[in-house]
Amino acid sequence: MTPLAIASQPSLLIVLNAASGSGVASDARLAIEAGCAAAGRDYRLYEVDAPGQLQPLIREAVQRARELQGVVVAAGGDGTINAVAQATLGSGCAFGVLPQGTFNYFSRTHGIPSDTAEALRVLLNETPRAVQVGLVNDRVFLVNASMGLYAKLLEDREAFKAQYGRHRWVAFWSGLVTVMRGERPWHLHMAWHGKQRNIRTQTLFVANNALQMHQVGLADADAPEQGQLAAIALKPQGAFAMLGLLARGALGRLGDADSVESFTFESLEVQPMRYRRRVKVATDGEIGWMQMPLHFRVSPEPLWLVRPEVAPELEATRQ
Repeated sequence: MTPLAIASQPSLLIVLNAASGSGVASDARLAIEAGCAAAGRDYRLYEVDAPGQLQPLIREAVQRARELQGVVVAAGGDGTINAVAQATLGSGCAFGVLPQGTFNYFSRTHGIPSDTAEALRVLLNETPRAVQVGLVNDRVFLVNASMGLYAKLLEDREAFKAQYGRHRWVAFWSGLVTVMRGERPWHLHMAWHGKQRNIRTQTLFVANNALQMHQVGLADADAPEQGQLAAIALKPQGAFAMLGLLARGALGRLGDADSVESFTFESLEVQPMRYRRRVKVATDGEIGWMQMPLHFRVSPEPLWLVRPEVAPELEATRQ
């Protein structure tokens, strides 16, 4: 399976998230203009100044990329990258990333630098390569998807940042407050690979990113590189025990904890044992309601990402 044929010097159709109002988007715009001019590469910027503009501009960029045999490019944080990938998957277009976020796990896992000018050089000089995509109820996730406590942590963090500003101490305080409040355990029925199991868990986390999993020390870290996803469930426990798990993760030893269960799969169905029609699910940090049951699976088709053949940061975790 290959993407649609792309031009020898394909146009770049770049969706740039400028809605944050910070100088990051302005710096990215200047780097794109200078890099494309120096390379003589045709490009078009679709600048997102408000949340409501994102989806229409993404659709326009994908349509234009199909017409020009170009590359659809996401320039922004995890939410922007996820939204552009969702529209690009299955379109036959190649996909590119100019990361503007904080952690940038997707780009780092695939050898794409965080610096815009360096990431642009990858776009200008490398070719599309197939990378795995995760789906939950047909919603794309490139890094992870979760329900329960982890999704609540992300939701509360955004609420705290909206009120107190985007500072590291705000994110830390938000996480502490959420953990201390706790999360009622979920009673879940899970089915995968002909197996079935009932579990009680405070959070279910499904990973599609080897680098993130290596950094927190999970045993199934290479599952995404082997055509699988990894499910991680935490046994119900108190707030102080949960803080201990967070510390283990920061030290890269989460997989050593007895309260952490994990397994790999290609397709997993998750059904609540107590009646619930909907649940909040985080996909690459974006929170939304989804209908139960949840169906996590590896996408039957890859995303064709313009990337180097080797990802140095991921390789370094295996040494």
